[in-house]
Amino acid sequence: MQENTFYNIRHHLHQHPELSGRESNTARFIEEQLQPFAPTKIIRHVGGHGLLAEYFFSENGQTLLFRADMDAVAVQEPDELPYHSQNLGVAHKCGHDGHTTILLRFAQMLHDHPLQQGRILLLFQPAEENGSGSKAVLDTKILDYYAIDRVFALHNIPGAPTSAVLCKEGSFTCAVVSVSIALTGKTSHAAEPQNGISPIPATLHIVEELQHWNNTNIQSDDYFLATIVEIHVGEEAYGVSAGNSVIRATLRAKTDRRLNEYTEKLKHLVIADCENTPGLQHEITWLEPFSANENDKQAVATIKSAALREGFNYVEVENPFSWGEDFGLFTQRYKGAMFGFGAGENCPPLHSPHYDFPDELIETGARVFYSVASLP
Repeated sequence: MQENTFYNIRHHLHQHPELSGRESNTARFIEEQLQPFAPTKIIRHVGGHGLLAEYFFSENGQTLLFRADMDAVAVQEPDELPYHSQNLGVAHKCGHDGHTTILLRFAQMLHDHPLQQGRILLLFQPAEENGSGSKAVLDTKILDYYAIDRVFALHNIPGAPTSAVLCKEGSFTCAVVSVSIALTGKTSHAAEPQNGISPIPATLHIVEELQHWNNTNIQSDDYFLATIVEIHVGEEAYGVSAGNSVIRATLRAKTDRRLNEYTEKLKHLVIADCENTPGLQHEITWLEPFSANENDKQAVATIKSAALREGFNYVEVENPFSWGEDFGLFTQRYKGAMFGFGAGENCPPLHSPHYDFPDELIETGARVFYSVASLP
């Protein structure tokens, strides 16, 4: 059966996961699977190990880009699945194996039932999980060759009814960035801490302020969440006062603008606290940025029409999802939208060791993509 073919493709991807930036075998396998579906063109090494498959039908009509992510996460998977990960400590626990397979099934649909006009671009994007893939793709300037009218992507949503299509205008996923704040002072004998430069007062104040800024009401335009992931001060040396510290956190807000306001506020806070402790030095490192997915009104309307035409339940969500998604940089550059589709109310959460992408969603995602592409 056709669906079993794509189930097998998804299971192969699941067995051979690769981390962000290391998806070389995944890319080769995807290209092999694309060959029978005869794309007009395949461009390799897009932003690393990414692939761009083009289906050209005519100069008339729109140019639409559809994106799937292809990297895995650093999670050890139990051996309970018959197609469990063969790579120690790496597994497809976010469903990117399913998203990739959806795009391959969509490619088959375009091959078997060509569109009347336009151009379709299928982007198999690397390095979504660490937030670097979309920027790397855009930095290649390959997409500048095309006059792209709309961009689309999807993500499975555990906890939502199976195959329900979830979308909204405006912010669909939050802007997120991680930060590492290193404070460097000077150690001293523990009996004479006054001879050192302690990072502890500044560390405690920065953490306290970050928590004070939190507004966890995601319905609010001023939604902001700072999550402390690590605090490290000094060393296990009882005769020595602490001379350095590190604070690591993730910050998130509904929009890029709001997140930028808080990152600037944090910079000023760190500088001020160091100035209040003469001799205390600081270094702020920003990591793994994710722009907010800003869904275009017309693109959302197209997704809704496609979902209803295919007979799927359409749910207009009220609030953005709090997690970050690398497709956000595309919706900052082009008009477009990301939508979610339900993975089932009893599906384990994303990044859980027991999560597994439901195979039946392959057809759901591909049908919605094809319907979006074929709508006028």
